[in-house]
Amino acid sequence: MSKTRLPLLKEDKPKKKMSRRLTAILLLLFIALLAVIFFRSSVSRITQITFEGSKYSTQQELLAQSGLRIGGQFFAVSKESVQKSMLKLNTIQTATVEKSFPGIIKVHIEEFPAVAYELDGEGTLKAILSSSAAVSINETGIAVEKPILTNWKDSDPFKTKLCKVLGSIPNELTSDISEIVPSPTLSFPDRIKMYTRSRFEVITAISLLSDKIEYLNQVIETEQPGLIKMLEADSYVPFFTENGDGEDLQE
Repeated sequence: MSKTRLPLLKEDKPKKKMSRRLTAILLLLFIALLAVIFFRSSVSRITQITFEGSKYSTQQELLAQSGLRIGGQFFAVSKESVQKSMLKLNTIQTATVEKSFPGIIKVHIEEFPAVAYELDGEGTLKAILSSSAAVSINETGIAVEKPILTNWKDSDPFKTKLCKVLGSIPNELTSDISEIVPSPTLSFPDRIKMYTRSRFEVITAISLLSDKIEYLNQVIETEQPGLIKMLEADSYVPFFTENGDGEDLQE
């Protein structure tokens, strides 16, 4: 008699696949639940915000500009977005954001330097930054070696250019300048008059100041008070001759 072999029972693969899929779904749901619990907990929130390096803006102004708030989502904060927002303040030159878990955010600020001072309409002394921003100061923040800007309109584009130029010149080269006044002409719409603490009167142009400033300091260090012109050509005429006679210094 021939023997008949019974077929072997195959494993139920669909059931195993279903079991693995169910396990994966449960694991994902568990991870999602943990994520929800984590992001709703105080551990994921901003608990401390500090601004370092600011002298001309209050903490409240900086906080409002940054868009940060205590209790906000720590992981939702974009360093780049905060930095771009801070740079919209015309007092801030650079801003760097540092995040430290859990919940600590530090913003390191570098402001534009003060290059001059100005009296506003109410007689209050303001610091003028190299960005041309005018900011309030207290008496302890006054640097006497900065010049005073006189008769400048806020809308004058040459005022902005002047502030930028002053910011690019080393302090030691401008420390003797006490006052700067606009004095435009058709030939030089950016012409200015400057008065020094050593009693010189200087006529030049904003566009020439960076190149001419060394000549100005050479004359101040070696000559008696007088009129210095630094335009297309440089010239110096003393206010008084050696015998004490006054010079006629008409422009």
